[in-house]
Amino acid sequence: MTRGCGRARAGLLGVAAAVTLVAGAAQPAAPLLPQEERVPGGVAIVPLEGDAAQAPRVTFEERRVLVLRIAERWLAVVGVPLSQLPGHASVRVETGAQAGNTLGFEVTDKQYTVQRLTVAPRQVDLSPTDLARYQRERPRILKDEAVYSPTLPATLRLLQPVPGIRTSSFGSRRVFNNEARSPHGGMDIAAAAGTPVVAAAVGRVLDTGNFFFNGNTVFIDHGAGLITMYCHLSAISVRPGERVTAGSVIGKVGATGRVTGPHLHFGVALNGVYVDPALFLAPPPAAAGGSNDGGR
Repeated sequence: MTRGCGRARAGLLGVAAAVTLVAGAAQPAAPLLPQEERVPGGVAIVPLEGDAAQAPRVTFEERRVLVLRIAERWLAVVGVPLSQLPGHASVRVETGAQAGNTLGFEVTDKQYTVQRLTVAPRQVDLSPTDLARYQRERPRILKDEAVYSPTLPATLRLLQPVPGIRTSSFGSRRVFNNEARSPHGGMDIAAAAGTPVVAAAVGRVLDTGNFFFNGNTVFIDHGAGLITMYCHLSAISVRPGERVTAGSVIGKVGATGRVTGPHLHFGVALNGVYVDPALFLAPPPAAAGGSNDGGR
């Protein structure tokens, strides 16, 4: 799967469903914000100073950040990459013609699961042909993940795209034959092959395709740097440029790509980095461990 495939929770979690998202003008009412967790792979909700009528321009590590207004105050909703070191971090804020200022926040550590496995080398190392394919596909995937469109998302709380148990925790890392692999950049949801997969929120289909690790994949742009990704599909039922509504079918669960069994890999990117999808979803009915992503 392409990856990039202590907690701090703000009082903003209690904001009622009448919250309004604003980008220079009022937007439709939206549900709660995502849960805040200022850790690598988490989300930081940073209040911005001042009362400018227009949304400030905010960047984090040179990437544009989602900014919205709640109760007369601008907030930056920042995706923190899994590679972020614990400690001080900062966003750059530009208001009107004023030069950018920095605004800091603290990132605390979080220990994700590590699995150490010994397997035959051929099960881990890519052949020259497979490696070449992966290298060809990688720029396209990175481009999709980093899209920032000006329209705000209709909501920052997402639907679970397929019913089922979440079988792999975001951020878990596998070490094959003493060689660390990239951390798991999404959420695996167990489901039978052919189960319909739905869009997590209203948006525009950004890209579809078949990739070495991801298999059949759909990317959806929800606006302002919020992108969702749906991998290993057996079938894709949407086209790039198509508008989708929350809950509309976009494909079916499958086992395409480099996997060991049918399931959905669901990824959520914010300002170009993958963050924990669980922060955008309702809590699961039950927790589970394991993964169906083969050798990733």
